[in-house]
Amino acid sequence: QVQLVESGGGLVQAGGSLRLSCAASGRTFSIYVMGWFRQAPGKEREFVGNINWNSGWTYYADSVKGRVTISRDKSKNTVYLQMNSLKPEDTAVYYCAGAAHVGINTRPSEYDYWGQGTQVTVSS
Repeated sequence: QVQLVESGGGLVQAGGSLRLSCAASGRTFSIYVMGWFRQAPGKEREFVGNINWNSGWTYYADSVKGRVTISRDKSKNTVYLQMNSLKPEDTAVYYCAGAAHVGINTRPSEYDYWGQGTQVTVSS
């Protein structure tokens, strides 16, 4: 099994920045892709972006492209989501997820492991 723990959420003003972290433990060697998703109240879980654990190749949703950067630190088994120019519509619970296979990896169903989520609130 793999355990994922997010941290770094909080309250930030519009235009500000925030960096989320996701620490992985357990059978981390089974993870090929790490993804970030978010879910606002009353809405479906939305893909934000992902990173191939080995190659470092990243892919982002159009809604956040240019404002977010995903990176990873293999030595710490940690993935980061750097978010800049935050908007009130970015307010959501942010989740990191791990996929045990490589695919399109933009859908929640493609991920095998999930963190508990961290709240990000952007005030206007």
